Amino acid sequence: MSVDWGHVFAGRVGGMTASEIRELLKLIDRPEIISFAGGIPDPDLFPSSAIARSYEKIFQSNAGAGSALQYSITEGYTPLREWICDYMGGKGVSVGLDGVLITNGSQQVLEFVGKLLIGPGDKVVVTRPTYLGALQAFSPYEPTYLSIPMDEEGPDMEALTAALAQKPKFFYLVPDFQNPNGTTVSLARRHAILDACEAAGVPVVEDTAYCELRYDGEHLPLLAALDCERNGGALTNVIFGGTFSKTMVPAMRVGWVNAAPEVVNRLVLMKQAADLHASTINQIVMHDVVSQIFDSHLKLLRSQYKERRDAMLSALEEFAPPGITWTKPEGGLFVWIEAQEGVDGTDLLARAIKEANVAFVPGSAFHADRSGKNTLRLAFSVTKPDRIREGIRRLCELLKTAA
Repeated sequence: MSVDWGHVFAGRVGGMTASEIRELLKLIDRPEIISFAGGIPDPDLFPSSAIARSYEKIFQSNAGAGSALQYSITEGYTPLREWICDYMGGKGVSVGLDGVLITNGSQQVLEFVGKLLIGPGDKVVVTRPTYLGALQAFSPYEPTYLSIPMDEEGPDMEALTAALAQKPKFFYLVPDFQNPNGTTVSLARRHAILDACEAAGVPVVEDTAYCELRYDGEHLPLLAALDCERNGGALTNVIFGGTFSKTMVPAMRVGWVNAAPEVVNRLVLMKQAADLHASTINQIVMHDVVSQIFDSHLKLLRSQYKERRDAMLSALEEFAPPGITWTKPEGGLFVWIEAQEGVDGTDLLARAIKEANVAFVPGSAFHADRSGKNTLRLAFSVTKPDRIREGIRRLCELLKTAA
C-alpha cells in the first residue's frame, strides 16, 4: 500500500500557500517583459566588490577560513551583533547582546514569531493591505486574522481599537514605506498605536525592511525607539525585525530580531531547532562590509531608487486614465494603484502579460481576506526610468478598457 500523503500531512499544511510574487519573479528573466512585479533590489547596485574583498580576506588566512566555515553560536556572530547594538542605539533603541538574534533574513523573524505566539484560532491584527510574506509565515499556525483598513497616516485607529478589544496575540505592522502600498505611519499615529496596544497588553511586531530607503522628508522614530522611550530605555512591548536584504544584498540572508531578552531566549531555542545558526561566513562578511560602506552605500541606493520612483509617479500623472488613484511614497520600493471598481487585478495581469508585456502583482494577494481585487502593486526598483515610463504607458492603456 502506498502512503496517502494528504492524510499524513499535519493539518497546518493547509495554511501554506504559494507566493504569487515568487512565481512572478520568473518573468523578470524574460527580456521582453517590463516587470513591476518583484520588490527586489537592483543587482546592478549590489556592493559586489566590497563583498568579494571580504571573502578573499577570509580565505587568505587559514585560521580565519577555518572559523568562518565552522559551526557557530546560535545567537550569531558577536561582532555583527555588537554592530547592530550600535546601529539600533543610534536610532534610539537600547539593546544589549542578549536582545539580538541573527536570523536568515527578516522572513525568518516572521516565521519564528508565528511559531512563538500563534496557536490555532488565535487572533492576529494585520493591516489591509499587508505584507504577503507575513501572511505566509503566520498562516500555517492557523490564526484568525483581524484586518484593519488604512488611511494616508497609517492604520485606522477606531478599527485597531476594536480589534485590540478582541484580545489578539499581536499587531503586525510595516510602518515605513509599507510593502505593498508605500504608506508611512505618521508620528502621531505611531504614538496612538503604542498607546492602544499598551493599554490592551498586545505586543507590536515591527517589520522595517525599507526604513533606510527614504527619499523625501525626515526619518521618523521607530516604534521600537518610542517603546524604549516609554519604558525607561528598555525594549518592552515591540518585537523588531531588521534585515540587510534591501540595503546590502538579499542572497546572504542576514537579518535580525531585537526584543526583550525573555522573547529572544525563546527565539534562540527555535533557531537551534530550525537550522542551528545563520551562515557563519556570511555573517562575518556582512559585518566587514557594513562596517566599511553602510552609510555610503545607502546614499547610492537612495539616489538611484528616488530617480525611479519619480519616473513612475511622473508617468502615472501623464498616462493614468480618470478614476485611477495611486500612492506617492516618500521612500521604499512600491507604488500602490487603486483602479476603477469592477477591475480584477488578476485578470488584468493576464492581459498585461499577454497584450503589453508588463507584469505587476495583483493587490488581493496582500489582503488576508482576499479583498482589494481592484488594486495593484507596482515595484520600481529594478527597472530603469525610460522602461518605467513605457511600462506605465502600456499599463494605463489597458486600464482605460479594464472596467
